[in-house]
Amino acid sequence: MLSKTTFLITGIADKHSLAMYVAKEIIKQGGKVVCTGLGVSAHHENLSEKAKTFLTKNYQDFKQAVSEELGDASVEILDVTLDENIESFAKNLSDKNIKLNGFLHAIAMDKTIRNKEVKPLLEVTKAEFCDTMDVSAYSFIRLSHYLLKYNVLQTGASICALSYIAAAKVTFHPYRNISIAKAALERITIELADELGRSHNIRVNTIRFSPYMGSKAGNATLNEEDVQISNKMSPLGNAKPMDLAHEITHLFRPDLSITGEIRHVDGGYHITG
Repeated sequence: MLSKTTFLITGIADKHSLAMYVAKEIIKQGGKVVCTGLGVSAHHENLSEKAKTFLTKNYQDFKQAVSEELGDASVEILDVTLDENIESFAKNLSDKNIKLNGFLHAIAMDKTIRNKEVKPLLEVTKAEFCDTMDVSAYSFIRLSHYLLKYNVLQTGASICALSYIAAAKVTFHPYRNISIAKAALERITIELADELGRSHNIRVNTIRFSPYMGSKAGNATLNEEDVQISNKMSPLGNAKPMDLAHEITHLFRPDLSITGEIRHVDGGYHITG
C-alpha cells in the first residue's frame, strides 16, 4: 500500500510512543521512514551542562528505541524551537535527495504541567504560553515551510498531526494551556489544508486520539484513573495505538481526496457528554 514512499516521523521518545506505532505500520506496508528526535544540534548555543546532558541522553534513548523497533531507519536531530535547525534539517534531506510523501507531526510540550498537576490558566506566564504554542502548533507551519522550500515535501503529499478532545472541550483530566495550543493546531490544519491543497495538492488532517498513558507524555500528564474513566465513557472503550497507526497510514495513502479533517480515533469518547 505504501511501497516506494518515504515519510517523516516526529515525536518518537521511546518504543511506546504513538509515533513509533505509526512508523512501524508504514514499514510494514512497504514504506520508509525518517525519524527525528530532540538532541544537541549545531544550532544550540550557550547550553548549560545540565541541558546538554538531558538532550544527549534524550537522543541516545531515541536512537536506541528506533534501532530496536525499526532497524536501520534514518534518524536526525530536530529541535522545532530553532528555525535554523528546521532549515538545516530540511536542507540536509534535500542534499541526500530524500523526497517525502508526507509527515507526522507528533510534537507537543507544556511546562505548566508538573507531577501531573496543571497550573491554572490565569497563572500561566506569557513565556509559558508562547513556548507551548511554538512547539505544539506553530512548528507545524514552520516544518511544512522548510520542507517545501527545499523541495523535500512532494506534490500530492499527505500530512497528519496528533491532537485530542481537550482542544474542543473541557475534560476531567488535567489540560489547560496545552489545550489552547492543540486548538490552534487544529485550526492550522484547516488553513494549511486549503492553502497547500490549492498550491501543491497536499492533504492535511489531524487525529484526536484517546487518553493514552503508554508514552512519556501520557505518563507525565495522566493518571491511571483518567484512562479508566475515558475507557468507561467511550462506547467502544479507549482506542489502541494500532487503531491510530491504521488511520494515519490510511490517510497517507496516495491519491485520496481527504483533507482538512479533524478525525477521531477514540472509541467514541468525543460523542459522550
